[in-house]
Amino acid sequence: MHAYKAPLRDMRFLMNEVLDYPAHYATLPNGGEATPEMVDAILEGAATLCEEVLAPLNASGDKEGCTLQDGKVTTPKGFKEAYAEFVAGGWQGLSFPTQYGGQGLPASLNLFKTEMMGTANWSFAMYPGLTIGCINTIMQYGTDAQKSQYLPKLVSGEWTGTMCLTEPQCGTDLAQVKTKAEPQADGTYALSGTKIFISAGEHDLAENIVHIVLARLPDAPAGTKGISLFIVPKFIVSADGAVGARNPVVCGSIEHKMGINANATCLLNFDGAVGYMISEPNKGLEAMFTFMNTARIGTAFQGLASAELSYQGALPYAKERRSMRALSGKKEAEQVADALIWHPDVRRMLLTQKAIAEGARCMIYDAAKIADHLFNAVEAGDSKAFKRHENELGFFTPVLKGFLTELGLEAANLGVQVFGGHGYIGEHGMEQIVRDARISTLYEGTTGIQALDLLGRKVLLSSKGKCVRDYTLQMVQFAKSKVLKRTRLGSMSRSLSLRAAEWNALTLAIMLRARKDREVVGAASFDYLMYSGYVMMAFSWAQQAAKARELLDSGTGKESAEFYKAKIQTAEFYFDRLLPRANAHRAGALASTKSLMQMDKDHFNFA
Repeated sequence: MHAYKAPLRDMRFLMNEVLDYPAHYATLPNGGEATPEMVDAILEGAATLCEEVLAPLNASGDKEGCTLQDGKVTTPKGFKEAYAEFVAGGWQGLSFPTQYGGQGLPASLNLFKTEMMGTANWSFAMYPGLTIGCINTIMQYGTDAQKSQYLPKLVSGEWTGTMCLTEPQCGTDLAQVKTKAEPQADGTYALSGTKIFISAGEHDLAENIVHIVLARLPDAPAGTKGISLFIVPKFIVSADGAVGARNPVVCGSIEHKMGINANATCLLNFDGAVGYMISEPNKGLEAMFTFMNTARIGTAFQGLASAELSYQGALPYAKERRSMRALSGKKEAEQVADALIWHPDVRRMLLTQKAIAEGARCMIYDAAKIADHLFNAVEAGDSKAFKRHENELGFFTPVLKGFLTELGLEAANLGVQVFGGHGYIGEHGMEQIVRDARISTLYEGTTGIQALDLLGRKVLLSSKGKCVRDYTLQMVQFAKSKVLKRTRLGSMSRSLSLRAAEWNALTLAIMLRARKDREVVGAASFDYLMYSGYVMMAFSWAQQAAKARELLDSGTGKESAEFYKAKIQTAEFYFDRLLPRANAHRAGALASTKSLMQMDKDHFNFA
């Protein structure tokens, strides 16, 4: 089993050199404390926690899993102690307001911490990770009393939070939610119903769990317009924040899953549980999207985490494991055979993993700047700024969640492939990465749901293509920059300009065709999302290559010359070998719906 090592050099390269986070933090009202020294201390501290405490529990937690007895879930050995260390370090409150006990630092710092925690031990990271969305929802839509009642303990990590959306009959179609919320004389509500697939829905890590629950009032209209949102704590909370009596919300079972075995995925039964409305009646789904968007950004990190962890496992093995001789002649004549890394196809797999992990990191870190502005708008109560940044981040969210989890799963599978038969057995931990990664394309909305959200709602309906035009304008402006138009990077410059024009043309073509054929959007959406992702990642790699070239040429990057050269070489690999995949997705997005929709449903059979 390989040991996780936090990729601090690459993180610092993106933060300090490519994306200039120090200048970004200087523009934020809460960025004053985020000095380079403070940021470095946070990164180092998080890396230590992840490498020394969380990563060693990843394999053992997967093997042991969670257990349920009499409605109580016990997490694997070591998790409770690790969570106590997490809380004692103040890690949960890193980016939350000081008035609730947080440290008031920019939201992006919490995201960087999330990456390291998720790569080290995704199952563990989900327990505090889901709490972040719970906090954000209460901060945005809760009353002052609710904020003072719940946020201090959630921000400290003493309590955790969940999101309770789906039910046995509805899956992603939340219009079918049946959980009832009956108004009570004291202003509370009695919630009854069953929620499924509730990650971290019951556990022994914290003294209380705060559930954010979708339910219907008795007079609610049908469909999504009749859904309200409620706070339902595991234990009733008094006005001063003290824990009281047990609420009748009980874990009926935990799922036996393909992966993330150390995280309890629960079926929760609400039997007249006391709930408190958050936001306005019948507008719960809108409020829940604050939670869901937070979770989707978090899930995008799982794509990155899967690629990074699998690459960290595959690379040492490829350098040590020997098999056959290189086609161009012996590379290690003193050895019985050459190392795997000398074989072109193994290099293809390793470079694909590296390109995915480091390209994904740049994409998410770029979007994290918008998240900083978004959460500052929430804290300031600036609804106009919140809406503006929410729309901006909303364009990135389905691409980050959908595209990066698909590629993260690919990278995880490549890690197994590098190991060959040894990757298929549990000894090396590579197959666990695949099992854990598989859920990432499913929860918080499948890739198909993300694709429909991107093309149908964000691109066509909400912005009429403006979000694509705005983004591609940045691409074109960057493509014209001097550093990218240098001889060695000139092909990247031309490719970015071409893809910018092509992406806009693709968007317009789908928009026009959708006016005549209502199936066009659904038929094109997956390929459109994947095309968008490959082009976005190309932009990210061009930015990294340009900065590396600039530092090498100026002489300021001498001490890290090999690192910068590897950046440029990986970017060249991406443009040569991975970006061309976008051509197939473009063709798929433009294909007629006839071949997809013409078969009668009764002709789908096994005969």
